[in-house]
Amino acid sequence: MFTGIIQAVGEIRSIEFRGADARYVIGTGELDMSDVRVGDSIACQGVCLTAIESGTDYYVADLSGETLSRTTLGKLKSSQAVNLEKSVTPVTRLGGHMVSGHVDGTGRVVKRNPEGRSERFTIEAPTRLAKYIAERGSICVDGISLTINGVADNRFDLNLVPHTLKVTTIRNLGEGDEVNLEVDVVARYLERLMYGEQATTTADCYKEKQGN
Repeated sequence: MFTGIIQAVGEIRSIEFRGADARYVIGTGELDMSDVRVGDSIACQGVCLTAIESGTDYYVADLSGETLSRTTLGKLKSSQAVNLEKSVTPVTRLGGHMVSGHVDGTGRVVKRNPEGRSERFTIEAPTRLAKYIAERGSICVDGISLTINGVADNRFDLNLVPHTLKVTTIRNLGEGDEVNLEVDVVARYLERLMYGEQATTTADCYKEKQGN
């Protein structure tokens, strides 16, 4: 689990495609790597990745075809800046909200305008995620825990203060750029609970469609 409070901005050092999969070497910038061990999770642009190797200023992760196709990581290039966060420990400050690092889909920046010293972003989410997005609720954008300031259909507004712009990669985004989105985990489970006993029927239908 993560909090969505970005701990450092790193960069993609190298990408090695291996058939449908890929191996990424990620430079960790100012992230403290002294307590990172093989098997630990570090979120990159909001995507939970497992470190298969690490050093004082980098870690290596294998990305499946599923991760590459469902997130923006498959479109990253060498030297591109990325948001990084280590997984929480029992003493971590929960300054954002509970984030799993399991991206629900990708959105697109449709507007970016100055608003005082802050900036207002309008992001378009996939229609299927709109029901999970609520005004004053939380959403994770490229690994950043943010408060939703307004909602209209499948678009939502974010008001970003100067500090957030300064310490994350969101400052580099422009209209048309894609972002990773993770909705509030509570909303996901609430929907499942509302199905009640019908949830098992839904699961059986899914299995039939998959041929299981």
